[in-house]
Amino acid sequence: MYEQQNDQTGGDIPTGDKGDNSYTSRSGQYQIPVQKDEAPVNDPIDARTADSDEQLARDEQEAIDSDNVISSRTRGATKQAGTYAEPGDEEGLPENDGTSAIRQ
Repeated sequence: MYEQQNDQTGGDIPTGDKGDNSYTSRSGQYQIPVQKDEAPVNDPIDARTADSDEQLARDEQEAIDSDNVISSRTRGATKQAGTYAEPGDEEGLPENDGTSAIRQ
């Protein structure tokens, strides 16, 4: 239903060939596996259920790995209070003597 409502095109469709097989291998040349534009494509998405709340719930359930969820704070990744000091404005910068960084 979503596709029917939202994927319909107006009158601003560009003209031209919809298929271009010029990139496919010609006989007698080194064969590179390239699929032609007209070849059928296996689409695993069922358009009738793709935009449903049930599908969204299944996707979220599959995406969440409960083994990777931490119940407490991060694994001690933060520094202790008062141990972090911000660098100064000029700290780590080369001396500004008017010469180019390329010129040695």
